[in-house]
Amino acid sequence: MTVTPVHKLIGARIEELNIAHDTDSDVVSQLWSLIRRYDLLIIPNQRLTDEQQIEFSEQLGPLETTKPGSTGAGTKLVTLSNLDTDGYPVEPSHRQNLIRRANQLWHADSSFKPIPAKLSILSARQIPDHGGETQFVNMRSVYTALPKHEQEKCDGYIAIHDFAHSRKTVDPNLMTDEERAAVPPVRQPLTIDHDEHRGRSLYIGSHVSHIEGLSKNCSQQLINRLITFSTQDKFIYSHHWKVHDLLIWNNLTVIHRGTPLPDPLMPRVLVRTTIAGDKPLIAC
Repeated sequence: MTVTPVHKLIGARIEELNIAHDTDSDVVSQLWSLIRRYDLLIIPNQRLTDEQQIEFSEQLGPLETTKPGSTGAGTKLVTLSNLDTDGYPVEPSHRQNLIRRANQLWHADSSFKPIPAKLSILSARQIPDHGGETQFVNMRSVYTALPKHEQEKCDGYIAIHDFAHSRKTVDPNLMTDEERAAVPPVRQPLTIDHDEHRGRSLYIGSHVSHIEGLSKNCSQQLINRLITFSTQDKFIYSHHWKVHDLLIWNNLTVIHRGTPLPDPLMPRVLVRTTIAGDKPLIAC
């Protein structure tokens, strides 16, 4: 395989690899090393079935089961699509498009779970000719760029991650009572200590409702300030999708967001598998 960085702070393009056929244990080990180094991998020309994506993903670790309310609930896949079951684009007010709007907020997948996800693996099945980029930020680089006093302050804080909080910014009725009950708010550290070689990362995004120990006003000011700092242009890599692109990223070091399509009726289908975490970020 060949490896080419795509941004000075995040991401590498991996070529000369066919993951449907070439992923023995040595290749999987190499991919993990590249994930630890680059945080985001872009692997083009991966024409995958759902079964092949699951089989490949499970070589990287156990998969999460899709939560209620998502397309694919109860399975190992999440389908991110603006098409109905007959393959026609849904109306802009349709629930699927409201969910897509919520995904345009900066976030880390599954940060609202007691044990957050390690990796997301996203396969482009149907892509419009232009628009709908996905943007990524390496939160290790963000943490390093924070002033020292801000780092020390953030290291001591606990953030509350609440999936319903981010969804209600788009539509207060986007989640049912059953869906809210399935993902109650959880406590997560505001920064994550990885190891002596990889440092710390800021762990924040749209799922954060507030910071423990701060007033509502001070909490919101800090959240807004950190997200604004994190999403400066210099930190952002924008991925322009091509059909059969496969992206893998580390959810503990990366936040991402979708961007709007020029026309919400342009067909777009992506399929995600999610590598489950193995322990809480806060010791019980």
